[in-house]
Amino acid sequence: MVWQARGVILLFAAQMGLEPYEIKPSEVKLAVCGYGAAEKGQVQGMVANLLGLERNPTPDDAADALAVAIAGLSMSSFDRNILKGY
Repeated sequence: MVWQARGVILLFAAQMGLEPYEIKPSEVKLAVCGYGAAEKGQVQGMVANLLGLERNPTPDDAADALAVAIAGLSMSSFDRNILKGY
C-alpha cells in the first residue's frame, strides 16, 4: 500500500510541475532531533515537543508522517535560504 500511495503522490507532483523531496530516514532524524541515528522514541518525543503536543502522537505512523513533514519544511526552508545567499 505504501508504494501505491507513493506512486500517486509522485504522479500528482509531476502533474503540478513540482519536484518532490525524497528524504532518507537519517535525514528526518537529523532534522527533527539533531542526530541522524536517533531512536524512534526520541523522534516521537521531539515531534510532540516541536508541535506543542501534550503526548507523543499515535499511532507510530502518524508520528513518522509528522516527522517527515517537519523535516521537509526544514529542508525546503534551508534550500531557499541557500539560493538567496543567506
